[in-house]
Amino acid sequence: MSNYNVSQQPVKFYKPQLPATYMTNATESPAQNLASPVLPDNDWRLLLRLVPYARRSGKLFVLSFGLLIPLAISNAIQPLIIGQAISKIRSEKTWDFVSGLSMLDGLNLLTLILMGTVIIRLFLTAIQGYTVQRIGQQITADIRNDLFDRVTSLAVRFFDRTPVGKLITRLTNDVEALGDVFTTGAIGIISDLFSILVMIYYMFTLQWQIATMLLVMLIPVAALVIYFQHEYRKANYRGREELSALNSMVQENVVGIDVVQLFRREKYNAELFRTVRDRYIQEIDKTNFHDSAVSATLEWISLVAIAGVLWWGGLMVLGKTLDFGTLSAFILFAQKLFEPLRQFAEKFTAIQSGFTAVERISDILNEPIEIKDIDNAQSLPLTHIDSGSQGEIRFEHVWFAYKDDDYVIRDLDFTIKPGEKIALVGPTGAGKSSIIRLLCRLYEPTKGRILVDGVDIKKITQAELRRYLGVILQDGFLFAGNVRDNITLGEEYSAEQVLHAAESTNIDRFIKRLPQGYDTQLRERGSNLSAGQKQLIAFARSVIRNPRVLVLDEATASLDVGTEALVQDALDRLIVDRTAIIIAHRLSTIRNVDRIFVLKQGSLLESGSHEELVDSGGLYSSLYQLQMLGT
Repeated sequence: MSNYNVSQQPVKFYKPQLPATYMTNATESPAQNLASPVLPDNDWRLLLRLVPYARRSGKLFVLSFGLLIPLAISNAIQPLIIGQAISKIRSEKTWDFVSGLSMLDGLNLLTLILMGTVIIRLFLTAIQGYTVQRIGQQITADIRNDLFDRVTSLAVRFFDRTPVGKLITRLTNDVEALGDVFTTGAIGIISDLFSILVMIYYMFTLQWQIATMLLVMLIPVAALVIYFQHEYRKANYRGREELSALNSMVQENVVGIDVVQLFRREKYNAELFRTVRDRYIQEIDKTNFHDSAVSATLEWISLVAIAGVLWWGGLMVLGKTLDFGTLSAFILFAQKLFEPLRQFAEKFTAIQSGFTAVERISDILNEPIEIKDIDNAQSLPLTHIDSGSQGEIRFEHVWFAYKDDDYVIRDLDFTIKPGEKIALVGPTGAGKSSIIRLLCRLYEPTKGRILVDGVDIKKITQAELRRYLGVILQDGFLFAGNVRDNITLGEEYSAEQVLHAAESTNIDRFIKRLPQGYDTQLRERGSNLSAGQKQLIAFARSVIRNPRVLVLDEATASLDVGTEALVQDALDRLIVDRTAIIIAHRLSTIRNVDRIFVLKQGSLLESGSHEELVDSGGLYSSLYQLQMLGT
């Protein structure tokens, strides 16, 4: 026996290059990154996208907007009250109902009025805050539901090109950001704008020259805020794209943890992760810079405004053209005028994040549903077809390509008779699984059509078609939940029907050996079961639906010899009086089928029984001889 020496040289880790899946072009603008041509890069158009969701909370919106007037007035009148109190102390001109009172009585009255406005404002602010949060949460829930429904309705082709991590980011982070558009954004901005307008009105009633000066100062501030928010918007979009790539990488590594550890990819993948993380931090730093720039600008302008009021107002007080109380009121107005503007900028930042989320979510909501049912009035349920002819499948010159004109199915034209047992064989990439996906209408044929019992499958509702077909894949996917729920999959079946399905597939004994039997809780993807046990549950899941056509895609490949014998016995009984399509790589398991279709590069090369194909000396004969030599 030869000895093989394994080199003891250390493994070298090369600097990783990011796969295209995780690459995002940080130089593109948000508009260039959008996949949807329907939704332009315009804030108001984006906001209109949310109007249908807002209408569902119409009463709460009316209440929130109704509170704006008393809130704005109670806030704007406070500087006037304080100014009147100072004027009363200095024996200057005051309101008529205050001027006739003594110093103490006048100050007590003004204090009570001021306290009243504070209490009213606190009470109304609490109501509005709760109402706005309710609106935001309701809209967030509605959008998340619609987004989830949309995602689960999209064709498999969409998931072929979209990383799971990106979808998760849009269903979680982006939807949460959308809620901020309403909880801290849109209504708050309208409230702040209304407060600014009310304060400007009261300032002009006091002294129009100083009021004009403060109003002029708002113009450059508004221009700077708009500029910084525009830059924030672009950086925020890129940051969310990088976050999607980050989540995609985490999801991929968690799902493939076995391969990561077995092939010592920990350091390599950690370096990949750090690369994406650094790009994400870079974009977040940009958003923080622009956000901070807005706050710093407003802080500086507000101080300049107060200084301007003190200088000009002081000159007017010295010139006896302005009361000291009025000057005090204007100083408070200068402070309060820029406070809503500062809040406005902060909320506008939240809205910009929300608009970024709308753009990204709209990519999915605008994604066309490639495979959908026709109008129910034109549907042709298979249960209405004569049961004596059920089970016929016909492919009429079917062509199919996953991408462009790279055809994986080429001009397939065959008929499977009712009750016939057909096997699909051929080398890897021959198109066997693609035929099953087309039959189940997970993809649409590029050309040609597929008929079941003489009816084009496009005229059959998807629910009806998939009840008609029982598909058992090589990898039996299980959901978190108990065994019974994984057999029924949310449909109504009695305990007797579940038990009968398990007994007919010879897996009842295995289920009874589980800790709680049919109520045994399964972890995510059934990780507390073996591959064979998961596949057995998948068999029962299909049998309980009593399909007319049974499709087996290497369904027994993960079973051990003893379990496979039990399942094979069940299958022999199950496929009686049913049409069966079997994909198998072990040719010895399909010797008893009625016909064998031999495929190569998407074309049907040979068709016949096992004996006929072996005697013909074609591709099937070569494959069979190779497998016999291997045994």
